[in-house]
Amino acid sequence: QVQLVESGGRLVQAGGSLRLSCAASGRIFSSYVMGWFRQAPGKEREFVASISQSGRTTLYGDSVKGRFTISRDNTKNTVYLQMNSLRPEDTAVYYCAASTYWGVTSSTSYNYWGQGTQVTVSS
Repeated sequence: QVQLVESGGRLVQAGGSLRLSCAASGRIFSSYVMGWFRQAPGKEREFVASISQSGRTTLYGDSVKGRFTISRDNTKNTVYLQMNSLRPEDTAVYYCAASTYWGVTSSTSYNYWGQGTQVTVSS
């Protein structure tokens, strides 16, 4: 069992930056692929980014490539999402998730989820 708690979401102006954090507890954090997803009202949950267990490999959704960066610190059991050049369409609840599979972007491949943190980007 892995417990995940996101933090860092808030209201920010378009063009601004924000860093989300996700703290994990429970089973060995470094054995999991970690991902970020987001869900806007009335829309399906969308893959944002994922990072391999070692942190050496990352994967991004097309809508955030070049603007968002995922990273992890296995000594702190924490994964981060640095978001730059934010746009109003980035407004969503952002979820942290853990998986045993690398390279998958479907939410169904992730076993554990946090409660989400709201990011709102004003124009």
